[in-house]
Amino acid sequence: MNYQAILDDIHQEVLHRLPCGDVATYIPQLASVSPQKFGMAVQTVGGEMFQVGEAFEPFSIQSISKVFTLTLGFPFEGDKIWTRVGLEPSGSAFNSLVQLEYEHGIPRNPFINAGALVISDILLSHLQDAQTSFLDYVRQRANNSAVQDDPHVARSERQSGFRNAALANFLKSFTNLTNEVEEVLEFYYFHCSLSMSCVDLAKAFLFLANKGLCLWTNQPVLTQSQTKRVNALMLTCGTYDAAGDFAFNVGLPGKSGVGGGIVGVIPNRLTVAVWSPGLNKKGNSFAGQYALELFTTKTGVSIF
Repeated sequence: MNYQAILDDIHQEVLHRLPCGDVATYIPQLASVSPQKFGMAVQTVGGEMFQVGEAFEPFSIQSISKVFTLTLGFPFEGDKIWTRVGLEPSGSAFNSLVQLEYEHGIPRNPFINAGALVISDILLSHLQDAQTSFLDYVRQRANNSAVQDDPHVARSERQSGFRNAALANFLKSFTNLTNEVEEVLEFYYFHCSLSMSCVDLAKAFLFLANKGLCLWTNQPVLTQSQTKRVNALMLTCGTYDAAGDFAFNVGLPGKSGVGGGIVGVIPNRLTVAVWSPGLNKKGNSFAGQYALELFTTKTGVSIF
């Protein structure tokens, strides 16, 4: 299949729609990013890379980092992890306080903010230097030692993160955090502040399309069973409370972030990453989701 020609076609179609959506303004550092930006990359399990637009330009991955924290933490806890965080779509906003209180401090899934705070707590309990270990882990997955956090974004999130602080304190009150609230929040803001390009993300997610095996290190990251479960969670929970719409229109396990990135996985074939900062009302990239819908339509390939 000529993926480069398909990406070129998608690029031209998307350019006619830009700018579309609204950039995230509740994190001040993200508000200054141009809504005209667009990049897309495809990485195959056979080792081929295809890209268009600003596919090499780093951007703030935000909640996409929650897949990395989950896949790093899953082997430490195994299925015990699901006693502290659920497996169900939220059906509510990704930072809902009401849902967390109603469900007695057990977040619906690891991809909403409360769930990611619990996973962050697990990593802090297992890793001596969580920030360094996490960054090394992501660099290995992306095969890029230059992947870095952005302290300005982390500071911006910290200064406006009152709701996340409330979520963390709720979790602590239900004894679902073992580390100090400030430590958990600091690590959470750190991993959400990572800057990666579409090329980095397509490479970094490839193990989820490759039965848990990292192509770059030839080492297993997850078991096949764990890989299946992470992909299932991305399908049902990876795009906030728009998972049904995303599955219907795109047909892939995916994870989005309010920085405008989305990564999709086609098991045994490829990963596809897209970036455009303008968001729809659910917090997902407007042009990014459209581009992914075009991709599965033009290739005729989805998980369905």
